[in-house]
Amino acid sequence: MKIRIATRKSDLALWQANHVAAALRELAGVSDTELVPMSTRGDEILDRSLQKIGGKGLFIKELELAMLGGDADIAVHSMKDVPADIPDGFCLAAIMTRANHKDALVSANGTQLQDLPPNARIGSSSLRRQAQLRMLRPDLHVEPLRGNVNTRLAKLENGDYDAIILAAAGLERLELDHHISHQFSPAEMLPAAAQGVLGIECLASNTKLRAILARLSDPISLLTTSAERSIARALKASCQSPVAAFATINNGTLELTALVAHPDGSQSIRDSISGDSADATQLGETLAARLIKNGARELLDSIEALHG
Repeated sequence: MKIRIATRKSDLALWQANHVAAALRELAGVSDTELVPMSTRGDEILDRSLQKIGGKGLFIKELELAMLGGDADIAVHSMKDVPADIPDGFCLAAIMTRANHKDALVSANGTQLQDLPPNARIGSSSLRRQAQLRMLRPDLHVEPLRGNVNTRLAKLENGDYDAIILAAAGLERLELDHHISHQFSPAEMLPAAAQGVLGIECLASNTKLRAILARLSDPISLLTTSAERSIARALKASCQSPVAAFATINNGTLELTALVAHPDGSQSIRDSISGDSADATQLGETLAARLIKNGARELLDSIEALHG
C-alpha cells in the first residue's frame, strides 16, 4: 500500500512529513510513501496577520482539499495549528508522541528575558505569547513576526528585533536549538494546546488507512491532547485566541492547567484541574466551564472585537 503525504513546503513541514514516513516504515510496516509538497495561502501571504486572512486554518484547508481530490492520502499537522473542530469527512487518525512543549526565547547574543533593554522589541504574532510576555515584562514592545523558522531567525539577525519567540520543538527538529537563549517553563509561559504534538489527518471513510495510522498514536499524547484541545473547543476559541492549555499524566492522574489572557497583559484567568486520565476530555470541559464562570468568554469576546 502506497501512502501519499500532503505537506507544506517549509523545512519544518518537510521534516515532519519525513518523520511520519519513517514512523510508517518502523511502526506500521509501510515502506512505500511519497511526499506531496504544497504551498498554502498562509505560506504565501506574509504581509498581513493570520487573523486578517483567515487564521491558521489556511495552512490546513488546502491539504484537506488535496485529500478530497485524491491527490494525497494523509496530511501531517502541528497540532497547535489545527482548529478544535475537524471538518466533516475528515478525522485525526493519529496523535504522535509529544516532543518539547515549551516556548523558546531566541535573542541576540543569548541575552535572557530579564536582561533585555527597556522597551525591547520582541517578535511574535501569537496573542497567547504576547499576553504572557507582557505579564512577565510589561515594558516590552511585541511586534508581528511571520514566515518560516529560518526567515524569522534572519529577521532577528538583521536587527529587526531584540529577541523572538518560537516553539522549542520546531528549533530542535531542525537542529537549530543552539539559538535558544531560554526555554520558558509552563509557570512562566503556558504553551498552546497540543504544542509539540504532530497529528495525522485522513478521510474518515478510509477505515483501512485509519487502522494503519492508529499504530503511530501515542496513548499519553492522545489523552493530554484531548484534554487541552477540549478547552479551546468549549471556549469556542480559535488557534489565534490567547488561550493556553497544558496537561501532564502521572500514575494515571491527569493534571491540566489553562489560561485565557488579554494580549496587553492586563488581565488573565488561570485555573487547574486534576483527575483520572481516562476522563481527559471531560476534565478539559469542566475546567473550561470554570474559566467561563470566571469571565473567560467575555474576555475573549472583548479581544476578538479588538483583533478580529
